[in-house]
Amino acid sequence: MTLALIFPGQGAQAPGFLHRLPEHDAVRATLDEASATLGFDVTTLDTDDALRSTIAVQIGLTVAGVAIARTLAADGLNAAFYAGLSVGAYAAAVGCGAVAFGDALRMVRTRAELMAAAWPAGYGMVAISGLNETQIEALAAASPTDDDRQRVYVANVNAPRQIVVAGADAALDAFATRALDAGARRALRIAVTVPSHCKLLDDATSRLVAWSTDIAFHAPRGVYVDNRGGRPLRSGDAIRDDLATNMSHTVRWFDALTLMVESGATVFVEAPPGEVLTDITREHYPEVTALAASALPPDRLSAVVKRRLGDLCA
Repeated sequence: MTLALIFPGQGAQAPGFLHRLPEHDAVRATLDEASATLGFDVTTLDTDDALRSTIAVQIGLTVAGVAIARTLAADGLNAAFYAGLSVGAYAAAVGCGAVAFGDALRMVRTRAELMAAAWPAGYGMVAISGLNETQIEALAAASPTDDDRQRVYVANVNAPRQIVVAGADAALDAFATRALDAGARRALRIAVTVPSHCKLLDDATSRLVAWSTDIAFHAPRGVYVDNRGGRPLRSGDAIRDDLATNMSHTVRWFDALTLMVESGATVFVEAPPGEVLTDITREHYPEVTALAASALPPDRLSAVVKRRLGDLCA
């Protein structure tokens, strides 16, 4: 059977998530490498205070994702598919061998610094459940403004009726009310303090593209699925472009998930600390197995994955 590793984005973080990673040589080596690369102890990134920083969150999620991918690989579990939502794509790229971990960490830190500097306060994201993308787009267009900073943008299409929007705080509050009036089941502010995945980050994207030009990227082992189109990317240059530009483009996660299922992925493992991607997979593709690493006993992760793969082969 075929394994897919999926990596959550910002908003999945929770206090202490790095300290709940498995006690495994691969995890310890990953934490040590990350600390040496960045020049500080990365296990300090998961406190309540630290997680108020976009920079800490994005680095922490990358470290956790790579630690889990390396743990599974060390135990003989190499995935055929790798995909990450937003910053989760960086761990996916490391996992499939497209970029070195140290280079990915430096790129994530630069990405997060550019995002935080672009809009240091007054912006964020809201998850809308119960309306589709067309309905969300129509609601956004119903309140036209000449000021791009006051618009609401479709940021993530996580599932057909789970859409995340980005924008200024006041615009998001007003939009959430309109969405609920239009039949949305829920409008939930998520733990992101920047307007990710929209044109408000075009300038930051241009800077990251220029910054990343000299980073070495390679063709992936297995299938790397991109954020912008839910497509498999075969070359290092294409993966570099996906990572460098995804912060200013809509993330089409459901397209990525669908491609993996239709291409034969049968067991999905979501890296810590989230379960949102697991829940989406279970709801829309109940015929596959979806496991959240954060919901499994850390010392049993590899054994559970092996058993589920074996059960499907039986």
